[in-house]
Amino acid sequence: QVRLVESGGGLVQLGGSLRLSCAASGSIFSIDRMGWYRQAPGKQRELVATITRVGSTNYGDSVKGRFTISRDNAKNTMYLQMNSLKAEDTAVYYCYARVERRLAPDIDSWGQGTQVTVSS
Repeated sequence: QVRLVESGGGLVQLGGSLRLSCAASGSIFSIDRMGWYRQAPGKQRELVATITRVGSTNYGDSVKGRFTISRDNAKNTMYLQMNSLKAEDTAVYYCYARVERRLAPDIDSWGQGTQVTVSS
């Protein structure tokens, strides 16, 4: 019943910028931790960035200093600002959220992914 929908992916030049969004909807009491993960063809999923409910952030080493994660708790929405993009950033980016429910256990939810392609 909980849905996460990513948007904002597309084609961008080397050194360019892109902003991703993730909107959560459905049976949500609140959202604890959120994050962005990515998966390139033939590779395993890797952490991009995470953010807590109060805004504490953590970044993967490969994106540190270039990407910025943020969230709007009132809108149950998370963002990823990506700057100085490299070819190695090309991947499908997935939204993650640990959703808290009022009278039920928490749910680990994932979005369908959005493609980011950085041109050579």
